[in-house]
Amino acid sequence: AYLWGNVDRIPPEAPVPIVSIRKKENRRGGAANVAINVRALGATPLLCSVIGSDTNGRDFIELMQQLGLSTEGIVQSPDRPTTVKTRVIGNNHQMLRVDEESDSDIPVAERKQLLGRIESFLDVRKVDVIVFEDYDKGIINKALIEAVVRMARSRHIPVAVDPKKRNFNHYRNVTLLKPNLKELREGMKLDLDKNDLNAISSAVRKLCKDLQLGSVLLTLSEKGILHSDGTEELLVPAHIRNIADVSGAGDTVISVAACCLALGVSPTLLSSLSNLAGGLVCESVGVVPVDKEQLFREAKRLKLGA
Repeated sequence: AYLWGNVDRIPPEAPVPIVSIRKKENRRGGAANVAINVRALGATPLLCSVIGSDTNGRDFIELMQQLGLSTEGIVQSPDRPTTVKTRVIGNNHQMLRVDEESDSDIPVAERKQLLGRIESFLDVRKVDVIVFEDYDKGIINKALIEAVVRMARSRHIPVAVDPKKRNFNHYRNVTLLKPNLKELREGMKLDLDKNDLNAISSAVRKLCKDLQLGSVLLTLSEKGILHSDGTEELLVPAHIRNIADVSGAGDTVISVAACCLALGVSPTLLSSLSNLAGGLVCESVGVVPVDKEQLFREAKRLKLGA
């Protein structure tokens, strides 16, 4: 959710800005933002998750339906709030974020229900790639990961992962793992200097070997993206951008990478397009999907894949 307004005064009771709200807006965040990005790229997303059976949950379902996106994979829990992150934007700058959420593990029954929805999609739909968008909110655990990876491997479906700390080392045998540097540090319990690319490369190679990964796509902010399959590496430098807001950039990167996996493009093109797309969405305030036509224009201008 977004509260947009103007700031032009300070209250007498505390040295904080007063934001005069002029617009309220609901946007899809989290894994739903990945779904929106995937659709913006021309693919059909099938979103599977657990939300609350509360007012925010009903609003979410309605928003998805308005966008023409399937809600068949959504499980609604009577005991869990729907995650809402409210950003207060004053004079086009984010000033505050208020989170309403739970990160406790969902009950076994709800996880089985979620797994059933996933398996149903795999049985009746042509699924080209599976994406784990993990936010450490208690929806995903080791058992769910192992079950879905088994299903994917038996059907020869690639698996892309945007990990977080809690399940970081449970993502074994996946096709592509996309951490950022903070997540790599936390997951491997290493104090990596962002400027020491040799140490970072060594850590990524070890990660590929330890978790038996197909590849790692490591986002390095202003330094770009590092792609490694444990043997060969490619560092794609970042493009100079006017950064307005980095919210949702990682979602865009995993969306583009997943679509590239589904299409079977080269690691070089996958890395280059993902890197470019992540930078493009940072030019807008708030969480926004990638603009496919803009992405293609920029890719052509930069001669990516040529």
